[in-house]
Amino acid sequence: MTSIPDIQSAIPHRNKMLLVDEVISVDEKQIVCQKTFREDEHFFDGHYPGNPIVPGVIFCECAAQTGAILISTLMTDASGTPVLTRMDDIRFKRIVKPGETIEIKVTLDDVVSTAYYLTAQVRCEGKLATRLSFACTLAPSA
Repeated sequence: MTSIPDIQSAIPHRNKMLLVDEVISVDEKQIVCQKTFREDEHFFDGHYPGNPIVPGVIFCECAAQTGAILISTLMTDASGTPVLTRMDDIRFKRIVKPGETIEIKVTLDDVVSTAYYLTAQVRCEGKLATRLSFACTLAPSA
């Protein structure tokens, strides 16, 4: 699973809110994805005009989508859509600008019933940009 169609088959996000470009690696406990921020991303229009930076909440969403892709690869008996239920201990460490690429590494820490507990590191040029812990659960599919 590396292409956009493969990613779209794993999670329901689409253009303007699909924030994962490529799956680099995935196994039963960890996934690594990438996202390159284009200069025409919709959030740059109003987020520090003239000196655009990627909003911190976008890193959180990138991590959540990466985690959802991981969860979707693990689901065999369960059905539903992974949705974010909690974010904790979020730290923003580095500014990311248009044209830069981030690497999102998400690790599955625990599973309790339909609750998935994960940690994420978002890096740009090898430097930590954001780290967080978060949880997802499975919402019934429509």
